[in-house]
Amino acid sequence: MKTFKRTLIWIAILPLVFVISCKDNDPAPADDNYSKMTEYMVANDLDLDNILDAWIVGAPASEADVATFAGAYHIMDIRSADAFNTGHIDGAVNSSLATIVADAAGVTKPILVVCYTGQTAAHATVALRLSGHADAKVLKNGMSGWRADLATPWESGVGNVAVGNANWVKTATAELTDHSSPEFTTTSTDPAEMLVERVAYMTNKGFQGITATDVLADPSAYFINNYWAQADVDLYGHIATAARINPLTLANDEFRYYDPAQTVVTYCWTGQTSSMVTAYLTVLGYEAKSLKFGVNSMIYDELQSHKFAQPTVDLPVVTD
Repeated sequence: MKTFKRTLIWIAILPLVFVISCKDNDPAPADDNYSKMTEYMVANDLDLDNILDAWIVGAPASEADVATFAGAYHIMDIRSADAFNTGHIDGAVNSSLATIVADAAGVTKPILVVCYTGQTAAHATVALRLSGHADAKVLKNGMSGWRADLATPWESGVGNVAVGNANWVKTATAELTDHSSPEFTTTSTDPAEMLVERVAYMTNKGFQGITATDVLADPSAYFINNYWAQADVDLYGHIATAARINPLTLANDEFRYYDPAQTVVTYCWTGQTSSMVTAYLTVLGYEAKSLKFGVNSMIYDELQSHKFAQPTVDLPVVTD
């Protein structure tokens, strides 16, 4: 009888021992991860408004200015090796979105990220800025803005698919409602290490873009943010069902208006700012897409400003 009682006691105790012994190895609850990491980001000047501060720079005005311009940066060109070898800015090194954080280790100069159009470079710049390179920048319009014979990737993206489309409207944007925070898991409970993991997740996932044609076909399939000032929405209109969430910061909790249960699409003028926002959203745990080429791909002929134009000066490239 005593043996039977001892057996019952051990049966009752063993599950508790197992739970206690495993507790320290379990990841933090997913919702707690978001809170921990975003509080860390705000405390360390990594809120979105910090990431979007002076994040883009245009090409120099003339060939005479190129040496001084290029000399101010460690230039990282994330185009394909073939494109890089065909012609790149003198002094640039070839990298990729997936490897740019590792490739930038030890770099002390401000980093300038170069791609075809500026959009993938925006993802990479978010990664760098969240990884200690606070002054990393995007070359505006990428190599498409460097010389006319490299502008095809940008020129192929402009269009007017929203003109006359029933899903381009001039009604009020959608009312903002609160949503829950996104959830994600990490191997660490330390917020700094969580951020490292989430940045790696974003860069390994690759550029997250979507075409205007796909979004306009069924706007209700997405949570859409028109990342514009209200005056611009009033002037041009917007995609049906779109909200307008701008400003957008962790400190003031405007991210609560994004719905983590949907694929969230952000659009702007050229797709470069929305790419920055999309990369940041991906780090935070949202399933996010940037509308490629922004409204330049939707109402190009109607735009009074913020239109892509082929460079009027062809700046030099090298092949070695």
